[in-house]
Amino acid sequence: MNENKKLKILLAAPRGFCAGVDRAIEIVKKSIKKYGAPVYVRHEIVHNKHVVDSLKKIGAIFVDELEEIKDKTRPVIFSAHGVPKSVPKKATEYKMEYIDATCPLVSKVHKEAENLHKNNYHILLIGHQNHPEVIGTMGQLPDKSIDLIETLDDVKNFAKRNDKKVAYVTQTTLSVDDTKNIVDALKIKFPEIKEPVKEDICYATTNRQAAVKNIAKNCEMFFVIGSRNSSNSQRLVEVAKQSGCNRSELIHSESDLPIEKIINCKTIGISSGASAPEVLVENFINKIKEKINLEIEEVEIIKENIIFKTPGKLN
Repeated sequence: MNENKKLKILLAAPRGFCAGVDRAIEIVKKSIKKYGAPVYVRHEIVHNKHVVDSLKKIGAIFVDELEEIKDKTRPVIFSAHGVPKSVPKKATEYKMEYIDATCPLVSKVHKEAENLHKNNYHILLIGHQNHPEVIGTMGQLPDKSIDLIETLDDVKNFAKRNDKKVAYVTQTTLSVDDTKNIVDALKIKFPEIKEPVKEDICYATTNRQAAVKNIAKNCEMFFVIGSRNSSNSQRLVEVAKQSGCNRSELIHSESDLPIEKIINCKTIGISSGASAPEVLVENFINKIKEKINLEIEEVEIIKENIIFKTPGKLN
């Protein structure tokens, strides 16, 4: 260890688990307690390998589709990202008991899209193709009644196919700044476009991005602890870069610790995605601590105290 050198770590807060992730994990644990093991989970309950592995150990079995479940007398849980309407319908056909762990803030977007559709709007969903949340939201509505907008080019190339009024909804885990640019372009193209009553990008995504933005400019390197398939974690890396820290990277389950780069820095920043447990942040810091003296400063921009209740039948 270099005794003389000291590295400053700016720790973004809030970071890590959000209320929707806490609730989803709690649903799996409570379901196993109530029904015994195994309990099936369709898709990763949240996008984090550490979380998924820890739930496997207590009796959760993860599947991609309901068809893979051999014993259909066992309950199945739907992930926090939400599912298309066809999934609960299929579970009912199989006479399976299901527990929906969809984040309430994703369910809000589903209801919004359905109401707009009922009121004869054509819906544009701003989001990332193939993300489970996008598949779930698009799957609330009939084909051709909702289109995905991913980029400014998509806005430019989108042509209305009918006389319907246009409205937009968004994925909950997008970059706040990038989404604003897309929304601004949509408003120029469709001045009458209907927008959500309340922002669809969720409080946790917004807060975590703002916390990163607040400190990234003061860091020589920035690290986001999270999974590669975690949309909100990937966005945090982008936000750190856009906020002035070009050397920003994602630390996932297979990442090596870039210690040679780190020990040449005076200040680094750390945050974690909404599905990353705090223990992963602690492990990362402890590995650095083995090599260099640390001064850690947590920089909190807002206190979060939101809690989502689990379904009544599990309590």
